[in-house]
Amino acid sequence: MDFNHQNRRKFLATGSAAGAGLITGVSGLVSPARAQGLAPTRSMRGGSNNYRPGAPIVEKIGGGGFWMTGTVLRAGDGAPLEGIRIQVWAHTTEGHERDIQSHGATLTQADGTYRLEMPQIVPAFGQAHGHLAYDDAGFETVFLRPVMSRASDTSLNADFVLQPA
Repeated sequence: MDFNHQNRRKFLATGSAAGAGLITGVSGLVSPARAQGLAPTRSMRGGSNNYRPGAPIVEKIGGGGFWMTGTVLRAGDGAPLEGIRIQVWAHTTEGHERDIQSHGATLTQADGTYRLEMPQIVPAFGQAHGHLAYDDAGFETVFLRPVMSRASDTSLNADFVLQPA
């Protein structure tokens, strides 16, 4: 039996609307800091490691077989953001996360979703993890470093809630 285990890293990586529901607690009252809507995703420690500004938009990275997915929403009203450039890189079966061939970017669709196929992510420094970045001028920069539940997983989801610049 496989349970969808929610840990702190996964919660922080997703920045999900589901997490916003936890803010209200049992009483249903929204804390003053969150009263204006969906809170922005904060950068994660280690997220910017081996970042390459301007990585090209690609159809896929390398030979593929692994999917990086997510949704990008605007802080406050939670509206999906189209045309947002998300950069992805990782240590994979085809290269280290510092190698140029291990980097690529994709754009979000009208519903705010993105997906980019890449080689299988493998453990680096003891953990199988990906790196993602939003780094254009319209919103505040966010770097994420989500850790996979299992090194054998063939996908990793990372959601962004972006704060206008």
